[in-house]
Amino acid sequence: MGAYVNNVVVDLPETYMRIYETDNAPGFLYDMKSLIEGGEPIMQLIRDLINRALKSGNAVVRDPASITWLPPVTNPEKILCVAVNYREHGKESSAKPLDRPYFFPKFPNALIGHRQPILKPRASKQVDWEVELALIIGKKGKYIDVDRALDHVFGYLILNDVSMRDWQFPSKEPYGMDWIYGKSMDSSTPVGPYVVTKDEVEDPHNLRLTLRVNGEVEQDDNTKNLIFKIPELIHWASQGVTLKPGDYISTGTPAGVGFPRNKFLKGGDIVEAEIEGIGTLMNTVIEE
Repeated sequence: MGAYVNNVVVDLPETYMRIYETDNAPGFLYDMKSLIEGGEPIMQLIRDLINRALKSGNAVVRDPASITWLPPVTNPEKILCVAVNYREHGKESSAKPLDRPYFFPKFPNALIGHRQPILKPRASKQVDWEVELALIIGKKGKYIDVDRALDHVFGYLILNDVSMRDWQFPSKEPYGMDWIYGKSMDSSTPVGPYVVTKDEVEDPHNLRLTLRVNGEVEQDDNTKNLIFKIPELIHWASQGVTLKPGDYISTGTPAGVGFPRNKFLKGGDIVEAEIEGIGTLMNTVIEE
């Protein structure tokens, strides 16, 4: 585990062992789900550790360019994404918003981290992009009330819902679209670059989000235009399903995806998904 502070990564286990002069660090410093499950007491311990280490000059730090970035949570129980949660995206994809959110799943095999390659599968010729604001669940809950929903958020991050359109479309009646293979092929869900804890995001419903391919802006919108806001998404996602620490919920993508314009990713493309106040998630496409 690491903490991104002042443009460096504080190595939390190594820093803990140096500060407390021990050969062992607690298990929660090696697993994000365990850290999240520990709640505020664990977060306060980590904040104290970082402050003490930086003030004393004893922090063990890593150059962000020298590390391998993993998905912030590598082993979530659930990854839930929302279809058509911006009206302009609904227009470009000829899809009408519903009276409640429509969720589809992605699987952990699809997760990759910042700077890890997006594998353009040989099974698909139409690989598309979708920048989205996502959240990590911090507290277990079921049938969560809208007005208490944000209590269940640990933090926010960027998710790129890479989609294989020639598998997702067209709808195969009477079964509908092929959400599994259209959305969950290997490496089709870059996430990160890190989790920004909830206390550092003043208003998740007023964040500019953009996506660039090879420096060219393809998507540019603001989360204030979400149809279903984050509390509503959490409420509906928890109907009959227990949300658990480490689960991902993504909030949907704005207009500007490639398939309405017949634009798709190819090997060598550099994809940058950026959200104001969170950071930039960068991945390069490679051909399988």
